Amino acid sequence: MGSSLFPIYGEGPGPLVNGLGTTPRITSLLIKPASAVCNLDCAYCFYLDREADPYKALPGRRMTVDTLERLVDTYLFYSYPNSVFAFQGGEPTLAGLPFFEKLVEFQQQFGRDGQNVSNALQTNAILLDDNWCQLFHSYNWLLGVSIDGPEEMHDLYRFNKAGAGTWRKVMNAIERLQRNKVEFNVLCVLSQANVEKPKEVYNFFRRLGIDNMQFIPLAEFDAEGNRLPFTITPEQYGRFLVEVFELWWPERRKCRIRFFDNVAEAVAGQKPGSCTMHETCDSYVVVEYNGDIFPCDFFVEKEWKLGNITIDSWTEIARRQRRYSFASKKTLAHPECQVCEYASICHGGCPKFRHGRHHDFNELDYFCASYKTVFGRIVGPLREEVRKLMGQQAAMAASSALNPY
Repeated sequence: MGSSLFPIYGEGPGPLVNGLGTTPRITSLLIKPASAVCNLDCAYCFYLDREADPYKALPGRRMTVDTLERLVDTYLFYSYPNSVFAFQGGEPTLAGLPFFEKLVEFQQQFGRDGQNVSNALQTNAILLDDNWCQLFHSYNWLLGVSIDGPEEMHDLYRFNKAGAGTWRKVMNAIERLQRNKVEFNVLCVLSQANVEKPKEVYNFFRRLGIDNMQFIPLAEFDAEGNRLPFTITPEQYGRFLVEVFELWWPERRKCRIRFFDNVAEAVAGQKPGSCTMHETCDSYVVVEYNGDIFPCDFFVEKEWKLGNITIDSWTEIARRQRRYSFASKKTLAHPECQVCEYASICHGGCPKFRHGRHHDFNELDYFCASYKTVFGRIVGPLREEVRKLMGQQAAMAASSALNPY
């Protein structure tokens, strides 16, 4: 998916945005075929049963075949020649295997000669069987499987509606994916269950034969801005990534870790695969089950709705002033960012982590201190590695994140 130096899950091609005179293209879709509905009840889930959910009063949320057809037809036309479809939830497999088989039919029907279509899906893996695997393998899908490490770590927060742990079912699914030669990575949420055990987590995944990992830091707060019990501290996150880096570095040619890939892309002067390190928040949009469009997975809220695919064209959605307004939240200048040597890598961090604690986009990213700790350790070695790979000196581009959007 894309042509970056270190291609990773979820990335897509697209130009950087330099100002309001440029209309940034939507380079990938994050589609919610079952909305926030899930067959698990993870303790730390930010998406299920949230107050701001615009569809919380609706019991049934499944994307219809008509909506799917409209989505595929219009987006393939808009995004030619590179079209990226990513599916998430809730739990996207609740839409059913026939839904995704129909998706592929529509992509074949509406795709044009020379069009590159990529499909990815993030799943808790509970429902996967050999039929699912056959679809994924036949059409080269890329999966992200959610697992938080060994059993005692995973099951502390990731359980089903009856309160039972899910680790064994996820492990069975991983073994099935491997038997069926389905490409996948693991997405590991860093919580108080595992953040103090980087060596155990990393070695567990490597023993499973996993060579592609994502670590997602957990930061959820109560109404007063206090950390919820499972939320990690910036210091913990920084230590975890530094210790994992030390374990990973000797086998860096054999194993991929998304955060380190993204930093390598940044020091190589390329656009990182993760939107967290982009200058503005406008590379992808969320498509809800009914065709509603939002600018970010963390802000599926009425005030940020950009339109609906049944009545709006993708060009109209891309040009909405509300999209510019959201994208510009990342460029809000904080005094510390103005003097930070790493501003051209993180560009102020993620708006979720700026806004999440006190609902103020002007704050620093909650994990700012961790980024500085990690960058201080990894930027030098990664820059030298990039220099060797590219045969030239790699230097971070001058930051333009502080310019008005």
